[in-house]
Amino acid sequence: MANTSERTIEVNGRSYRLPSQPTVVVCVDGCEFDYLEAAVAAGVAPFIGKMLKGGGAFKGDCVIPSFTNPNNLSIVCGVPPSVHGICGNYFWDPDANGGEGAEVMMNDPAYLRAGTLLAAAAEAGAAVAVVTAKDKLRRLLGWQLKGICFSAEKADKVTLEENGIGEVLDMAGMPVPDVYSAGLSEFVFAAGVRLAQTRKLDLMYLSTTDYIQHKWAPGTEGANAFYAMMDGYLAKLDALGWVIGLTADHGMNAKHDPQTGEPNVIYLQDVLDDWLGVGRARVILPITDPYVVHHGALGSFATVYLPRDVSVAQVIERIGGLQGIDTVLDNVAACERFELPNDRVGDIVVVSTKHVVLGTRRAEHDLSGLTVPLRSHGGISEQEVPLLFNRRVEALPSSGGDGGKRLRNFDIFDIALNRVSSS
Repeated sequence: MANTSERTIEVNGRSYRLPSQPTVVVCVDGCEFDYLEAAVAAGVAPFIGKMLKGGGAFKGDCVIPSFTNPNNLSIVCGVPPSVHGICGNYFWDPDANGGEGAEVMMNDPAYLRAGTLLAAAAEAGAAVAVVTAKDKLRRLLGWQLKGICFSAEKADKVTLEENGIGEVLDMAGMPVPDVYSAGLSEFVFAAGVRLAQTRKLDLMYLSTTDYIQHKWAPGTEGANAFYAMMDGYLAKLDALGWVIGLTADHGMNAKHDPQTGEPNVIYLQDVLDDWLGVGRARVILPITDPYVVHHGALGSFATVYLPRDVSVAQVIERIGGLQGIDTVLDNVAACERFELPNDRVGDIVVVSTKHVVLGTRRAEHDLSGLTVPLRSHGGISEQEVPLLFNRRVEALPSSGGDGGKRLRNFDIFDIALNRVSSS
C-alpha cells in the first residue's frame, strides 16, 4: 500500500485526501433504501443493519437522467454531467457518421470531458482497482487509470497488459457469469474481496448491475437473496479493515398496470409522428444500451430533437398535456435544472411519472424478454438513493455537491475519504 496519509489531490474542483486506510466505494445499481431496509427487516442482512444504525446512513439524490452511465461517471468524477459530459447510456452525436449525425452508445472515453478521481489517485501514487459488472462501463471508469480495471462480463478476456491483472477467474473462484443474472454482481463482490485479500490496495470502486432490481421489488424473495449475498461480502471487506461507502446510480419503480401487468408506456415517437409527420421529430431514449432484455429500452426520460420550423413551446405544451407526463422542459431549462451539457441534449426533455415509461415507436420495442411485469428507472421518481458507510461520518460536505441544496451520490468519495471517522 502506498504511503498516502495526509496527501490531497484536486479533481474537478474538489479536494480529496488520499486514503490513509483502504477505502472502497460500491455503486449498487438500481438500489434504494427500501431494498436495504427490507432485507435487514427480514433478518438476512445483519451487516447492512449495522451500517444503517452506525451513524453513517443518509439519503441523497442521483443525477437525472437516473441511468447507469451518467451516474457512475458522476460518482467517480465528483461532479454532474454538465462537467464530465456523460449524460446518458446513449445519445445523438451530431459529429458521428462523417458529420451527418448518428445515435450512438456513450461508452467511449472520447466523450468524457473531465478526469476521474480514480485516475488522479493512481497518478498520485495510490494503488487503485476497479471492478464493474458490465463491460460498457469499463473503458469509461478506467480512462487514464494506471491500475487494475476489468468487468465481470469479460472476465475471461482479462489481460495484464490491458487490465492491469491476469487470471481473474482463478482469483474470484467463479466462472464467467451470465450477463442476465445476479451472478454478474456477485462476481464483482467476490473479485473485490479477493483483491482486498491478495493485493496491497488503497482505493477500490465496485459497480454492480440492476438485473435483480428490474425483476424483484424490495422485500421480495429474489431481492432479499441478492442483498443477503451482498451483505456477506461487505462484512468481509469490513473485517479486512476497509472503509466502505455504498451508494446507487438510481432507484427503481414498477412501470406497469398493477391489474394487468402490462407496461405503462407512452410511445413518444408515435405521438410526434402523428402530430408533426413521420420522422420529422427524433426521440432519443438515453436508457438504451446493449442489455435491453430486462427493460426493453423503456425508461422514464427522453429527449426530443425538432425541425427548426416547429415551435418548441407548442410541442412542450402538447406533450405536457399527455397523461403520465411529469415534466417537460426546453433545452436551456432542462440542462440548468438537471445539470446536463446543452450540446448533448435535444430541444426538449421529457420525464414521465413514477409508474410510466417512455418509448419511441411501439413497433421498435421488443418486449418479448420481459418475463415479469416491467420495473425501470430514469425519472425524478428514481432519484433518491442511499449513501451508506461502515464508519461514523463526522461531517457532511458543506456544499452538498451543488451549492448546499442536497446531498448527492457523487459526494460519496468526498465523504468516504475526507469525512468518516478513523475508527
